[in-house]
Amino acid sequence: MMNSTTTPKNKNKINRLLTGLGAAAFWLVMWQIISMLVAQELLVPAPSVVLKALSGLIRTAEFWQSAGLSLLRILLGFLLGIITGSLAAILTTRFKVADALLSPLLRLVRATPVASFIILALVWIKTGNLPSFISFLMVVPLVWSNVESGIKHIDNRLLEMARVYRLGWFKTLIFVRIPSVMPYFMAACTAGMGLAWKSGIAAEVICRAPLSIGNQLQSAKTHLETPEVFAWTITVVLLSLMLEKLLVTSAARFGKRFNAGGGN
Repeated sequence: MMNSTTTPKNKNKINRLLTGLGAAAFWLVMWQIISMLVAQELLVPAPSVVLKALSGLIRTAEFWQSAGLSLLRILLGFLLGIITGSLAAILTTRFKVADALLSPLLRLVRATPVASFIILALVWIKTGNLPSFISFLMVVPLVWSNVESGIKHIDNRLLEMARVYRLGWFKTLIFVRIPSVMPYFMAACTAGMGLAWKSGIAAEVICRAPLSIGNQLQSAKTHLETPEVFAWTITVVLLSLMLEKLLVTSAARFGKRFNAGGGN
């Protein structure tokens, strides 16, 4: 029985891997063709040239310092945004005054272009702190909206059942409210991670934060080092995919342990 259930899963994983590799190979070939047609490294460098530039960057301490500091800045803003957005959702669903005061502000933040916030924030915030602030600002409304929606969609029958069985406030929170809101929260975290990363890098590019990926991108562009621009862009994409995968994996493991604990 174990072999019959395991084999299809392994086949699906292999098929997904092969599909992904095939798609990557296709776009690499297209990239190479476009590079050959343009025939100008300044505009579209070949994949081999970009790979050479990336391998050269990886060997430098500045690369790791820039990538590490960018990660720290953006993750700090992301985590603060998750906490603040969740608290805002609890307040706006619990208190009418909080809803009247916070909801319009958060909707305004969500509707405003990130570039506008970056330019305005440059006046008030130190350059090194700006990427964290922008990441935080982009994540808060997203988390607030999702978590608020999750709280509003908690099944009243489950809450009524918890009251009938006298579970109490704490057990109701642990076994009813949090599991009901968790899918909304995790969706917000996954989307928020990508948004925080992109907006944080954009803030680094504009404010030229010291030892940052954004600053390296801007410097490479200024000096017309197109292969390095491509190399840093690939670094941004790979780090973004890594963070998203780590978040999804951690969420899945947390959900399994949480459900196992709830079942016990």
